Amino acid sequence: MFKWYTELTKPEKRTYWACFSGWGLDAMDTQMYALAIPTLIALWGMTRGQAGILGTTVLIMASLGGWIAGILADRYGRVRILQITILWFSAFTLLSAFTDSFWQLMITRGLQGLGFGGEWAVGAVLISETIRPQVRGRAVGSLQAGWAVGYGVAVLLSTLLFNTLEPALAWRVMFAIGLLPTLLVLWIRRHIKEAPVFAQIQREHAEDRPSIWEVFAAPTRMTTFKAILLTFGIYGGNYVMITWLPAYLKLALHLSITNVGGYLAINILGSFAGAFLNGWMADRFGRRYTFIVIACLQAIAVATYTLVHITLPVTLVLGFVLGTLQSGTAAGTGAYIAELFPTRIRASAQGLCGNAGRAIGAIMPTMVGVLSAKLELGAAMGICACVSYLLVVTAALMLPETRGRDLSQVATDDDAERAQDTQPSDARLQRVSVTEDAGGARRP
Repeated sequence: MFKWYTELTKPEKRTYWACFSGWGLDAMDTQMYALAIPTLIALWGMTRGQAGILGTTVLIMASLGGWIAGILADRYGRVRILQITILWFSAFTLLSAFTDSFWQLMITRGLQGLGFGGEWAVGAVLISETIRPQVRGRAVGSLQAGWAVGYGVAVLLSTLLFNTLEPALAWRVMFAIGLLPTLLVLWIRRHIKEAPVFAQIQREHAEDRPSIWEVFAAPTRMTTFKAILLTFGIYGGNYVMITWLPAYLKLALHLSITNVGGYLAINILGSFAGAFLNGWMADRFGRRYTFIVIACLQAIAVATYTLVHITLPVTLVLGFVLGTLQSGTAAGTGAYIAELFPTRIRASAQGLCGNAGRAIGAIMPTMVGVLSAKLELGAAMGICACVSYLLVVTAALMLPETRGRDLSQVATDDDAERAQDTQPSDARLQRVSVTEDAGGARRP
C-alpha cells in the first residue's frame, strides 16, 4: 500500500510534504474552533444555534476563498498562492485569540475560512499535477491523513491547555499557537516549483488568461454542477461530525475533558487510516466505485453511532470506523476534481467545486444546532449526516470514471466530441481502445 511513495522523484516528494504539512496545519487551526465550542458556550453564554453559525460561517467563507485562490492560482501560479493562503489563515487564527464576543469571533473565523478554503484548493491541484497518473489516487488521497495529524495536534493542545490553564485563558493560548504554520512558508519558498504541466500552459497562454466564469461555460458546466453536488454531500455529512462530535461527547455522553480527548484520538486515528484506504481503493477499483461504497458505509456507521443506544466501548470502536470512512469520502476529491477539468481552469474548478460543496454543506452544522432544540443532539446529527451521504452516491453515479487519466490531455466533453466527429470510424475505435488500456478513462 505504501510502495508508491518510494517510487516518487525528489521534486514529487518535496511537493507531497509541502501539501501534506499545509493541509495538516490548516486542520490544526480550523479544528481549534470546534474544540473551543463547549468552553465558549459556557463562558459567553452562546447558544448551540450560534455555535452552529460559527461553523457555517467558515464553510461559506471557505467556498469564496477557494474559488478566489483557484482563480489566482490559474493566473499567477500554484506555489505563490499556496504561500499566501497559509499566511492568511494563520494570521486570522491568531487574531481570534483576542476576540471577546460572538460577533468578533464570527468575523475572524470567517476571514480565517478564506485561507482555509484557498489552501486546500491550491494544494490539491499542485499535488495532482505533480504526481504521475498511476499513483495519483494514493498520493493525493493520503494527503487527507494530514488533516488527521493536524486534528490530532489540536486535540493534544486542547487537552494539555485545558488541563493546565483556566478555560478563560486556555482557548486564547490555543488560538495564539495557530500562528506556527507561517514557518512552513519559508520552506516552500526555497524548495517547491510549479508542476511541468502547468508551467507549459503558462508559457503557451501567457497573454490569454482564463475568465473567472469559464468553469460555467457550456463545455464544463454540467461537470461543475455535478462535482459541486458530490462535495456538498461529502462535506455536509463530514462537517456535521467534525463540528459537533466534541460537543456530542461532552454534552450528550457527559465525558470529561480527558475522556473526550481519548475518544477523539481514536476517531483521528481512523481518519489517518481512511486517507490511505481511499487512495488504494481509488487506484485499484476506480474513483466512482470508491465514493459510492464508502459513502454507504459511512451512512450506516453514523446512524448507528448517533441514533442507536450503544455502550461506551462500542462508541469507542465506532469512533475509529467513523474516522476511517469520514476521511475516506473526503480524501478522493482532490485527485478526482483535478482529473475532471483541463489545466487552463483546473485550479478555479478545484476551488469552486471543492469549496462550493463546503458552503452549501455548511447548512448542515446549522441544521444540527436548530434541530437539536427539538430533538436529541445525536438524532439531529445522524439525520443531517445520512441525508448528505445519500447525495454523494447520487452525484458519483452521474459523473464519469477518471482513473489513470493524463492531466496534460484532459479535454472538455465538447472538445472530445468535436475530435471524434472529425476522425474516421476506425481511428476513433483505435483511440478509444488505447485510452481504455491505459486506465479506463471515459473520453476518447
